[in-house]
Amino acid sequence: MSTASASKLADCSTCEISDALIKLGILHGGHIPDIHMYSPPPPSNTRISGPAYTVQMVLASDTSAPKPAHHFVDTVPNGSVVVINAPPQVKNAVWGGLMTAGAQVRGALGVVISGRCRDLAEHRSANFPVFAKGHSTLGQSPFTRPSAVNVPVTIIPEGSTDFPAVEVKPGDWIVADEDGVVSVPQDIIAKVVELAAKGREIDEKCMQDIRAGSGVQAAFKKHRGK
Repeated sequence: MSTASASKLADCSTCEISDALIKLGILHGGHIPDIHMYSPPPPSNTRISGPAYTVQMVLASDTSAPKPAHHFVDTVPNGSVVVINAPPQVKNAVWGGLMTAGAQVRGALGVVISGRCRDLAEHRSANFPVFAKGHSTLGQSPFTRPSAVNVPVTIIPEGSTDFPAVEVKPGDWIVADEDGVVSVPQDIIAKVVELAAKGREIDEKCMQDIRAGSGVQAAFKKHRGK
């Protein structure tokens, strides 16, 4: 993975990245579904971009799953985005204000939670980016616990859907903004940056024509070829 290419992803919107991933044949477009920005509160131009530090949560009743030797926040790498995958059926939070304090002092860029958070005011007061499926008043105990860190996690969409699951591996590049969250596999970052830049140029030309009075269909046909 080129560090220069990865840094350029921060200049791309999540929509531009998803469009690029679709063109590369990734059916879910990297989109981690059902997740929204809770801190800072929208509207916000906040965008985080960095390598994934993954955390798999399990039900607290699961005695067969392993247990990390350390609290997962204490081992967050500087400059990473924490990605937490919680069991889909739980209603408790897996991230709170104390975790934001610990992650922030260790240099984490933000957290993406396939699950719930709590202590919204504390995250917002700290100006720490938090993206989650929802929020709750309940903490982890006695409902869930961390099981593994820096392992591939498979995030399954809510409800009955044909939308494919998204696998996030440690080090995959996470970009999150007010439109949503995308995950980019490490080995195609340079291709994604190139296609996203081209897509932006085409859309800018379409926008110019449409604002000048052109029909949307005509602009698309002229610049997108369809």
